[in-house]
Amino acid sequence: MAKPAPEPLVILQDHREGLPWKWSDACRVEIVHLPTADYSMGNGWSGRVACERKSLPDLINSLTTARRDVFLDVCRRMQAYEHRLLVVEADIADVLAHRYDSRANASSIVGSTVALFHDYGLATAWWHDARTAADLVERWFRRIVVKAAVHAA
Repeated sequence: MAKPAPEPLVILQDHREGLPWKWSDACRVEIVHLPTADYSMGNGWSGRVACERKSLPDLINSLTTARRDVFLDVCRRMQAYEHRLLVVEADIADVLAHRYDSRANASSIVGSTVALFHDYGLATAWWHDARTAADLVERWFRRIVVKAAVHAA
């Protein structure tokens, strides 16, 4: 007897996402208002999973301009989520090589992401580009579901 097809992964996307990630066909996206972060999961996970997405220019601006307080408030609110992640669509080498339009010191940018982990428990995943980031976040979401099922059994 063939195994039934797995349920699609329900991804919640905040309605303010301007250029949303493209997900695999095994996902179903629902556009919603998320109080914190850009992406989460449906089926009862929305209060436990938060993924904040940043392009490199957006990260630099979020850490070095007047938007810093707004960004840090998002990071503070993400502490309430069991599973939380900041995803940057760039390689850390791009920061270290100063491949961005800002006078911000590369060491300060990297140090700020370390501080986000220390102060808010918010890890930063440097995942190259939007396509790679979406693929790896989808894998992360699936891993959360699988691990929860194992622990529940």
